[in-house]
Amino acid sequence: MRKFGYILVGGVAVMVLLSNLAPMLALGISLLILYFAYKGFMNTDSSFNKVLLAVIGVIALFASVSNIPAIFGFVAVYVLFVVWKNWNKKVEKEEDPFTNFEKEWNELKGN
Repeated sequence: MRKFGYILVGGVAVMVLLSNLAPMLALGISLLILYFAYKGFMNTDSSFNKVLLAVIGVIALFASVSNIPAIFGFVAVYVLFVVWKNWNKKVEKEEDPFTNFEKEWNELKGN
């Protein structure tokens, strides 16, 4: 039954990931453009280049903000990782509290 739940959660995560793949790619590209615009803005001395890079940076910032729903795709990647990691993990059965008590009592008595 646990594997069925993992398959169900993993399937939903794959669907969310595939539906958010394009916004994730657009977010990455816009953040990359924003990073290079910032680095160029900080390194240039020309006023024209500063204005040009500031305009490019603001446009890239707005493009990045418009792709914020891509975060659902990153959450889906994390969920897939957790499902993959826990796929073959053994579930420990809870012991009877009375047998556990007897075991602890015997250890305390030194038997």
